[in-house]
Amino acid sequence: MTMVSRSLKNILKESFLMAIEAIRQNKLRSILTLLGISIGVFSVIGVMTAIRTLESSVQSGLNVFAANTFVIQKYPEIQFGHSDRKYRNRKNIDYDQYKKLKNRAKLPVLVSVSEGSSVRNVKYKDKTVKNYVELFGGDEGSIRIFKTYIGDGRNLAPDDIRYSRNVCILGMDVVDRLFPFEDPISKKIQINGLNYHVIGTAERKGEAFGQSQDNYIAIPITNYLQKFSNKWTTLSINIEAASEQDYDKTRDEAIGIMRSLRKVKPGEDNDFEIVTSDEMIETFSGFTSGIKLFALSVSIIALVVAGIGIMNIMLVSVTERIKEIGIRKAIGATKKDILTQFLMEAIFLSEFGGVAGIILGISAGNIVSVIFNIPAIIPFDWAVIGLVVCSIIGIGFGIYPAWKAAELDPIESLRFE
Repeated sequence: MTMVSRSLKNILKESFLMAIEAIRQNKLRSILTLLGISIGVFSVIGVMTAIRTLESSVQSGLNVFAANTFVIQKYPEIQFGHSDRKYRNRKNIDYDQYKKLKNRAKLPVLVSVSEGSSVRNVKYKDKTVKNYVELFGGDEGSIRIFKTYIGDGRNLAPDDIRYSRNVCILGMDVVDRLFPFEDPISKKIQINGLNYHVIGTAERKGEAFGQSQDNYIAIPITNYLQKFSNKWTTLSINIEAASEQDYDKTRDEAIGIMRSLRKVKPGEDNDFEIVTSDEMIETFSGFTSGIKLFALSVSIIALVVAGIGIMNIMLVSVTERIKEIGIRKAIGATKKDILTQFLMEAIFLSEFGGVAGIILGISAGNIVSVIFNIPAIIPFDWAVIGLVVCSIIGIGFGIYPAWKAAELDPIESLRFE
């Protein structure tokens, strides 16, 4: 058993060295051959790496709500392509509907409301935030719903909402720009020329998908509706269930109340959306699945074409080296030795092209991590799949030329000129 193992090891080693030498002697031809393999592997690994990188951050990027929460709003959270007319034609969700839902719903532990837009030139004394800042109206529950906490000062209070007070809570990006060296609490800032007293600052959340989650100002929803709304303003109602077990019942209750408030007839579809983090992630995954399938299809075509190229090159190589094959057979090389030599050459070409494609694909795919400032990913599973596929291509398209070389008659081969 040991002698057989050593013999096989020597055959493989010798075949490997001869394959490398043959490739080295035909550098240009070999490079052009493995280029097809590299492109095929590069395309699928690059796309899969980019998607995997996005998917790795999707959980934190889209999972923006507190546990056991859902949102009722006019439009879907994620839309691909043009907005559907049915969404635009829906009635806006207004503050009166929110108040009635909050009063009627018995199961939720929290019913909150929010709506936002962007403002520029927020000022404090001689300092100005010239870039856009997210301005959103909310209530005392908004901080909890959006998974952040008050870092300093206080939260919005029911009286702030009731009396539509000019008070605000600042995200840390705004604090950094307007109050780099002083405490912002009780200071007065200007938003669109209106004075607002800072009553609190929120804890820093960091970035998601390359964008800061701290570039915002929160004001009472009633104040927002009075001073910053327009005819297109529609509210989002955020609802938190008491527990995971009560989630479905809470959701059903809220849907029933909203259908009643909006006079949706029995049998008709809801004229509002129920948005959850899981559904957003599922929608995103459905979109990326199509991209994966397309990339895989293109890569299969590229790899088949590359495999045909390998077979063609190997057949040419066999023709050019007929005399060499005859000499090897004359000094004792068996059919298995010749078969192994040429098959090893085909596999080496495929694997070398595959490795190059994997390296380039992972590098290109992780450009997404640089753009969105998210952790880079190395898809080891797809890298292994890529190498296995390259081996199959090398064997599948190299077996015929290798068999043809092994079957050559040594006498005829030595006479070949």
